[in-house]
Amino acid sequence: MPFEPSDQIQDVLRCTESSGVNPAISDSSTFTFPTPEAMNASFAGEPDAGFLYSRHSNPSTLALATALARMEGTEAALVTGSGMAAISATLLQLCDAGTEIVSSRTVYGGTYALLKNFLPRFNIATRFVNVLDLTAVRAAITPQTRVIYTEGISNPLLEVADLAALADIAHAHGLPLVVDNTFSPLILSPAMLGADIVLHSLTKFINGTSDALGGCVCASQSFIDQLLDVNSGATMLLGPVLDSLRAASILKNLHSLHIRMQKHSANALHLAQRLQDAGFKVHYPGLPAHPQHTRLTRLMNPDYGYGGMLVLDVETKEVADRLLVLMQKAQIGYIAVSLGYFKTLFSAPGRSTSSEIPLEDQQAMGLSDGMIRFAIGLDHNIERTWERLATCLEAVALRHPQTA
Repeated sequence: MPFEPSDQIQDVLRCTESSGVNPAISDSSTFTFPTPEAMNASFAGEPDAGFLYSRHSNPSTLALATALARMEGTEAALVTGSGMAAISATLLQLCDAGTEIVSSRTVYGGTYALLKNFLPRFNIATRFVNVLDLTAVRAAITPQTRVIYTEGISNPLLEVADLAALADIAHAHGLPLVVDNTFSPLILSPAMLGADIVLHSLTKFINGTSDALGGCVCASQSFIDQLLDVNSGATMLLGPVLDSLRAASILKNLHSLHIRMQKHSANALHLAQRLQDAGFKVHYPGLPAHPQHTRLTRLMNPDYGYGGMLVLDVETKEVADRLLVLMQKAQIGYIAVSLGYFKTLFSAPGRSTSSEIPLEDQQAMGLSDGMIRFAIGLDHNIERTWERLATCLEAVALRHPQTA
């Protein structure tokens, strides 16, 4: 591929001038101007007119945004106070009352609730489709459609969207393709595959320490300018600001993202292979048996593996709940939502991160009560983790791995 993300990560500090190895933190809400004319130019949105106000931008958030744009290969980016803020602002900027969104049906529960329950209050409708069915995507587009929305690797079912094909469909209809890349930073480069806007919850893998909330929008300079417009910009007017201290902290953690993603992926692949070999029903796109394994292999940046997320289906809620408790007691990880932490986190997504999705819709997309979502951590001895997991599985009367 013409773009190598790891080079961008290593070079990230050069995006901003600093006398220290880390950029100085800008602890200011407002900024001075040399003249009234300079202030007027800033309010008019003129490039290089200086910083206006931290709800708009400041040196710390700009440094992080510039680094993220370089990572994703886009012209520009901005950062927000959460991933949902990035999603909400983007869709509100793209859609007016009376318009529609075509969205994958398998998306994060918060995104689903935004599309299904909140945006209709502003007369913005969503058509949910199986994004793996390109014919269905095409059929869902109407004259009112303003955007096609998907996740690169879906939450929680780990379906892999054909981003290049979706981009072709979107652009043939004059629409932008928006991709949430939270599950697959560095693994997928959606902009290189034709996506127009790339979103992240920085809270997850990018930050990696579960101590900060953040989001980002990576896109063209013109779209970022629209979001920041003082008269009509969704981020400027709704104010989902990322604090300077958090921006600086996330930027420092960004330097290790390439190493962490490699380890998350290697550990997840090891456990997925062990589970599969033992006869368990496991969803992981790094396994050749996964329906989109070949697709992800074709689209991905190969140095970072297939991701740190896997799903184990133990069939029933009762078994899943017992297993969650046993795994936490065995110090495999924690019962918790989110992902990207150094310890493994696990939850039943149908009753947590996807609980906003109605039961009938969960069943239609194949999300069962017995599914456990694992965000695999950075365990040094992943075989020992497997041995502990095997013991827990045996304790809930599932097949012992050695007898598979």
